Amino acid sequence: MNIDRVNSEIMKELMGLIRNELKDPRVRDCRMLSIMRVETTGDLKYAKVFVSVMDGNAQEVVKGLNASAGFLRNALFNRLKIRAVPTLIFVLDDSIDYGFKIEKILKEINTPRED
Repeated sequence: MNIDRVNSEIMKELMGLIRNELKDPRVRDCRMLSIMRVETTGDLKYAKVFVSVMDGNAQEVVKGLNASAGFLRNALFNRLKIRAVPTLIFVLDDSIDYGFKIEKILKEINTPRED
């Protein structure tokens, strides 16, 4: 199985696990959580999971996910057919916020000034 396929499978399974089986209130109370991408190392030891949080305290959600990483890894082991399930590291993906910020700047630049 190539690394892109592993990343895709991890992403798909994690989203279902987080939505349906995770009990941590920091994560459970967040209704707008998305996994943006997964980057797994070639040796399958680590997977960095980039998440976007649109409501709630993003830092607390990421802390909750990292606290639940062992549970999620174990659940992935039972669902995926790969030789090793990587250690999960959840990080906040701020690319959407960055995109909004760039868009706002571009609008300000392109808006004619009335002097």
